[in-house]
Amino acid sequence: MSDYDVKREVSDKYSLRGRVFSKIREDILSGKYKDHEELKEVAIGEELGVSRTPVREAFRQLELEGLIQIIPNRGAYVTGISAKDVQDIYMIRSRLEGLCARWATAHITPEQLDEMEENVYLAEFHAGKGHMDQIAELDNRFHQILYEACDSKMLEHLLMDYHQYVQSVRQKTLSNIERSTASNKEHRAIMEAIKAGNADLAEKLAHEHMINAYDNMLKNGLLELYSEERSTEE
Repeated sequence: MSDYDVKREVSDKYSLRGRVFSKIREDILSGKYKDHEELKEVAIGEELGVSRTPVREAFRQLELEGLIQIIPNRGAYVTGISAKDVQDIYMIRSRLEGLCARWATAHITPEQLDEMEENVYLAEFHAGKGHMDQIAELDNRFHQILYEACDSKMLEHLLMDYHQYVQSVRQKTLSNIERSTASNKEHRAIMEAIKAGNADLAEKLAHEHMINAYDNMLKNGLLELYSEERSTEE
């Protein structure tokens, strides 16, 4: 990808089409729109204060991502994320987060490392107080710091997308104090490995962190939130 293509992709994020796409995708992934629900161009356009054109363009992009299906002469329907998709995302993330932690070990700035360390301390404090909303926010920020620290826009972009795809089930996972406490201990171990400059260990721990998160979802039956297959057929 050329520098021009990268700049165009970044600028498109802030274009009207990009904003409409991001909002609809966020609404699908957060559960505002349910599986098999029809998305209506006019209603969404009125809600967002835009014409049908950027909504239609956003639909095409969402179909490419597999989040909706456009059926000729019928409409656009949410397909969302299936249990198999969640499994695939976590297995892919386990590898990519490991790579991210390895690269972050080499490229993290003192400021990023300070923020990561403070993040872990704050999460421990809020866990002790039972402040689950703050814990979820800090968990999100920990991963964002890690992604930013890897010094790769391409890897950061991929991981942020995968992170968003499973936000609904992640929120339910982190609402469990036992898992949220264990997750933050894993964050601390990753941070300490990066701080020590041990790229091999940081990669291993980040990989295991994703596997542990997925295993916890299975243990607690959280994947039952998702259908086994994505289909809009009756």
